[in-house]
Formats: sequence, C-alpha cells, structure tokens
Amino acid sequence: MEDPELAALRQKRMAEIQQQAQQQAAQEEKAKQFEMQKQSVLRQILTPEARDRLANIKLANPQMADGVEMQLIQLAQSGRLQGVIDDAMLRNILAQITPQKREITIQRR
Repeated sequence: MEDPELAALRQKRMAEIQQQAQQQAAQEEKAKQFEMQKQSVLRQILTPEARDRLANIKLANPQMADGVEMQLIQLAQSGRLQGVIDDAMLRNILAQITPQKREITIQRR
C-alpha cells in the first residue's frame, strides 16, 4: 500500500515538472519566432554578400554579430537607414564598431 501523502507529493511534483516543460517550450517558441523575425528584417536590409559576411562574423564572434544585427535592425526600424546595406557599407560599420587594436612591442634588454 502506498502512503496517501507520498502519492500527493508525487502528483504535485509531476505537475511542477509538466509546468516547467510547458514554460520551457513556450520560451523556445518565443525565441524561435524572434529569430525568424530578425532574419526576415535582415533579409530586407542586407544584400546577400553582406548577409554572408555577417554569417561568417557570427561563426567567429557570435556576441559581436548579435550586437551588429540588433543595431542594424534598430536603424532600419527608426528610419535612419536609406536603402539596403551592401558588403562595403557593412565593412565600414564593422570597422567603426570594432575596437581599435593597439600595437604592443616587447623590447628585450
């Protein structure tokens, strides 16, 4: 025979697990929808060459690529972007965003 308290605890725990699974599925669905919307906007404002460059940057530095994508989307939504961004314009934007590297020389004595 099972203890009624133990059965109640098991049912409560199962309900919690199911609720967590539903919440996780909802969050994943929201993230998927957001990513699809983001890619749709990027397809509209970037040429294929610029999208390829951004994809390569995303492989090398995902955080930087996400930041650039969000900035481009904000520019497009605010209306400060005229026309589509080609590869040369994207390179200029990336040059402005990336920190300037200082040259370090080590002298041996």
